[in-house]
Amino acid sequence: MPAEKDYYDLLGVSRSASSEEIKKAFRKMAFQYHPDHNKEPEAEQKFKEVKEAYEVLCDDEKRSCYDRYGRVISSDWPGGTDSFGFGGFGDIFEAFFGGTATATKRRAPKKGSDLQANLTLTFEEAVFGSEKEFELWRIENCSKCHGIGSKPGSNPQKCPDCNGTGQVRRTQQSLFGHFVQVGACAKCDGEGTYITDPCPDCKGEGRVKMKRKFTITVPPGVDESYQMRLSGEGQAGIYGGSPGDIYVAFSIKPHEYFVRQGYEIICELPINFARAALGGTIEVPTLEGVTTLKIPEGTQNGHVFRLKGKGVARIDGKGRGDQLVEIKIITPQNLDSKQKKLFEELAETLPKPEISGDSAHGKMDRFKTFFGS
Repeated sequence: MPAEKDYYDLLGVSRSASSEEIKKAFRKMAFQYHPDHNKEPEAEQKFKEVKEAYEVLCDDEKRSCYDRYGRVISSDWPGGTDSFGFGGFGDIFEAFFGGTATATKRRAPKKGSDLQANLTLTFEEAVFGSEKEFELWRIENCSKCHGIGSKPGSNPQKCPDCNGTGQVRRTQQSLFGHFVQVGACAKCDGEGTYITDPCPDCKGEGRVKMKRKFTITVPPGVDESYQMRLSGEGQAGIYGGSPGDIYVAFSIKPHEYFVRQGYEIICELPINFARAALGGTIEVPTLEGVTTLKIPEGTQNGHVFRLKGKGVARIDGKGRGDQLVEIKIITPQNLDSKQKKLFEELAETLPKPEISGDSAHGKMDRFKTFFGS
């Protein structure tokens, strides 16, 4: 602590105060500013200053040095907030308040843990929804003893060590005087009761591990980012706490023909060279069966047609997306002599494609850029 701070002033005592007066003042101020008791932002720092002042003034040698020089000249004077016989703020809090906070927390209701389940869906199940079953192990309250732990017909007995309170009190001498410390009873582990005749099913634990089957309705339109919650179906709570939840995640199998993109379905449709040139009606697969699509003459490779309402159902129930059909023109291979002759005759009648000067120069520039020359 800097020299300009007055230890006597911090404790509110005179320079002629006796050791008993200093101790009494410190007890009062320590109680007032201890951070486990006082939640004001500056309380912790104030407590440290009061404690440091007490450490100096309660020691005759340090007090004499401080009175003479305004500070303590000692290289081995212990510092820090835990240097005067306690383990820190927590121990002082226990000295003031008996440690009842810890015992209370141990017996407070605690919610059970959540569980995770993973389900695999087909492409169609994800698009249209489905009912799925799965099994899961979970911790439950024992049905035989209803979570008590005692054999049916018997009850837990009141602990004789703590008289059913779950706490034991011990008197301890400290620098504050005589204090009563309160802790969890070792015999009953803070429960207040202990089991003399345990339940044969749960061996006195009150909880058992069981395998359960669950059925859920998967809504239409789910994807792998979607997660369902089954409220209250997780692990059993402790001390009367509520059970946890089950979270269900999904993985979706790929489809042979279709690829999903959001609420749209994309598929590639191969057609032959002649059909693309002549146009006409072609058959297109959808998730609901085969439908027909009319394509115009001269349809080009990569052209995309849209089938309205043939995509994925929206998770909010507001309609469906579309199906996109991308045309892939297949160049024929392994032609027989007749087919070759027909194509040769056709080739002679078709206009030859030409590249304009601008287009040719543009392509050449791109080639040069690509090859770095």
